[in-house]
Amino acid sequence: MKLETKYYGVVDIEEKSILNFNEGIPGFEDYKKYVLLGEDQDETVFKWLQSVEKPDLAFVIINPFYIKKDYEFDLEESAIQALEIEKPEDVKVYTIVVVPEDVSRISVNLRAPIIINQKNNKGMQVILDREDYSVRHYILELLQCQKQ
Repeated sequence: MKLETKYYGVVDIEEKSILNFNEGIPGFEDYKKYVLLGEDQDETVFKWLQSVEKPDLAFVIINPFYIKKDYEFDLEESAIQALEIEKPEDVKVYTIVVVPEDVSRISVNLRAPIIINQKNNKGMQVILDREDYSVRHYILELLQCQKQ
């Protein structure tokens, strides 16, 4: 299937690669179908979560464990049931990245990870009830903390 994307132009995707966000993403609830772009590009840790329904809607995402090795949380039972998760290894975790004009202030939202069940392609953004994670963690600061 041909898909018009925000940054890659028109790409071919397989329908089986479409991710279903039954509740949408907070702030974008009307858009429920997405694909991951850049999964096959090992040279970058940044990927794209591209809307299938709206070509100009795409989120930069990253595996949070690349920048915060001790990132951890427990999924609520309601999320586990909604995504039909059977085993932890079936899950991929991403966080949305905000890239401002001043790229030294690039940040990641650790409070609301994107959870994807790879077995059934169901996804959702969950809001964690954790005070130690905020919606704006600066990536450069996180990487510097890891070096120490």
